[in-house]
Amino acid sequence: MPMIKTRDGTQLYVKAWGQGPAVVLIHGWPLNADSWDPVMNALAGAGYRAIAYDRRGFGRSDQPGHGYDYDTFADDLADVLAATDARPGAALVGFSMGGGEIARYLSRHGADGIGRVALVSSVVPFMAKTEDNPDGVPQETFNQMTEGMLADRAKFMAGFIKDFYGVGLLAQPVSDEQRALSWNHAMQAGLLPTLAAAKAFATTDFRGDLASFTVPTLVIHGTGDKTVPIEATGRAVARAVPHAMLVEYSGAPHGVFATETERLIADLTDFLAGRRPDDRQAAIDAVTAQMLITPNV
Repeated sequence: MPMIKTRDGTQLYVKAWGQGPAVVLIHGWPLNADSWDPVMNALAGAGYRAIAYDRRGFGRSDQPGHGYDYDTFADDLADVLAATDARPGAALVGFSMGGGEIARYLSRHGADGIGRVALVSSVVPFMAKTEDNPDGVPQETFNQMTEGMLADRAKFMAGFIKDFYGVGLLAQPVSDEQRALSWNHAMQAGLLPTLAAAKAFATTDFRGDLASFTVPTLVIHGTGDKTVPIEATGRAVARAVPHAMLVEYSGAPHGVFATETERLIADLTDFLAGRRPDDRQAAIDAVTAQMLITPNV
């Protein structure tokens, strides 16, 4: 490390911080592994070995002209797990399109050696709007994204990142500097990988992969997510995977790793330790409610 070679010869950038049980974090589109840095740092401080890698075509990894499909992405994840000796007992945490790697990995490679998984603002199980998936995103939206990237990718990404973080006239959930950082991450990727990966997460149907979620599963999703709507994704997973714990972040946008950083870290560390994040939030809500009923004088 920091570079590992996958089975098809692609070099992936990998970083690992801390000592302890492995937690592998898979980044979202169009970012790279550095988007996980605050979470990685916290996990390393909490006694875990936090591992993150740049997806092929993104960040510091190679940009081959092929392999931007979820079977290959899942094989890349398998190669990262092997190269980092993350198994047995590895936890997998996938943000946005990174949730797709987890779903396809579990169905393609099995859950042996995987202790638990978390889907954060994930595209699983199916993003596209179809007759049997009416809450999905219309194809016209994906077409407009492609047209925008082909016309002026730098400008498109600036607007996309605003929506990603829920930035509006009155809402400023992140700083201008955070948006600039995410734009820089996005522009490190190649155009071909950016387009091909977008097509992959927009069209891949993971509903058939859900039966492979046999380990403890946490689903975190913002109810205000306009990039990956919760009804077709987070709530759909909770309905299809009976043992999955769904934790909804009221009003939160897509990029919760930056807008809800402390809560996300707390929920992930609770889950990794075998505690229920919703129990902790329920306790906080109960204390808050009691304070409103009997305020201090």
